[in-house]
Amino acid sequence: MIAVAKPAGMIVHRGWGLDSETVSDIVRDRITGSPVFAIHRLDRGTSGVLLFAKNAETARHLQLEMEKNRFRKQYLALVRGPMRQDCFVDHPVPKEKSKKSKRVPACTRFTVLSHKDRWSLVLAEPQTGRLHQIRRHLKHLSHPIIGDVRYGKGEINRYFQNEYGLLRMALHAFQIIVADSEGTVLTLKAQLPPDLLLPLNRIGIDIPQQFLP
Repeated sequence: MIAVAKPAGMIVHRGWGLDSETVSDIVRDRITGSPVFAIHRLDRGTSGVLLFAKNAETARHLQLEMEKNRFRKQYLALVRGPMRQDCFVDHPVPKEKSKKSKRVPACTRFTVLSHKDRWSLVLAEPQTGRLHQIRRHLKHLSHPIIGDVRYGKGEINRYFQNEYGLLRMALHAFQIIVADSEGTVLTLKAQLPPDLLLPLNRIGIDIPQQFLP
């Protein structure tokens, strides 16, 4: 397995866009020298820890861990509005980007970490792996992610760009917990990158110590 810290603005692999370079390209060409298997997805605007398998056997093991809900992921998100309490969202979402697409089961647990004025920092733990699941669930709660062009509010996104220098979506895949093929439990973390950490500091929102470099 190989875990990397994906930057915001880059796609994971070919087929998701017309980009000249993807994260999979970089891992293949600069690290392994051979093809790799992306185990899960991160949206273009999301930063954070991304896991690859170096061979098909390891990929099958990790996919099975995901199917059995033993592949735990934690995300940090800055959202609009003061989220008052922790919650568990069980709300089907479209399988594809189209709103007319068939809806499939989707569950996410949200934990409130801190507030600042009209904004909240939350921890999201998806129990299923659906397309745009966290983003869609936060919109469903009327707490869209700051900087989310598709599900957020343009005027609020522009305010954060101009006022705090937040030029990206405020969603970061902080941690993955998974067992390897020998049963060893691994905790893989990607610290908050400067393009998100610095705007959060400018906003003045309290970031719990475990999420800081």
